[in-house]
Amino acid sequence: MFERSLGEDGAVLRPLEPWRAEEFAAHMDRGREFVGRHIGLADAVRDVASGRAFLQSYADKAASDTGRIYGIWTAEGTLVGGVLFRTMDIAQGTAEAGCWLEPAAVGRGLVTRAARVIIDWAVEERGVHRVEWLVAAANEASIAVARRLGMVRDGVLRESYARGGVRHDMEIWSVLAPEWRAARPG
Repeated sequence: MFERSLGEDGAVLRPLEPWRAEEFAAHMDRGREFVGRHIGLADAVRDVASGRAFLQSYADKAASDTGRIYGIWTAEGTLVGGVLFRTMDIAQGTAEAGCWLEPAAVGRGLVTRAARVIIDWAVEERGVHRVEWLVAAANEASIAVARRLGMVRDGVLRESYARGGVRHDMEIWSVLAPEWRAARPG
């Protein structure tokens, strides 16, 4: 099984697969209100069955090389968040990365470390040239992650999505493969 250490605190990154649906649903229950402030994942995963369906959709994307999803676990073995490639177009060399985290895991750098792992994989192993990060303009924590990843703000899609009956702006951030490689330590 694939598992990648995220550092000295014992956190790990591993594929989030359909057989983990019960754990995924419990994780969403713990973080639903927090996660749901900016993204629809909390609405999509309401119980074990919907969690399994969501994870199966990413298993299908992985099989067709059009997306991936990974969970972040603490050293104690608790699923606390994840990172994903919502879309991947290998022929075009583009991918859209994203993340979520439950409140208990905020402020530890887990998402930034996990996103670095998957972006490095996409650039170096899959030949992706451009990784995008779409984020609600009000989601300051996710924008801070984009900055820590060395991404550049490409622009704003004004009132491009509805959440909670309100139209919201979406920012697009990106990093290009040459920028990613140049910013890597060593």
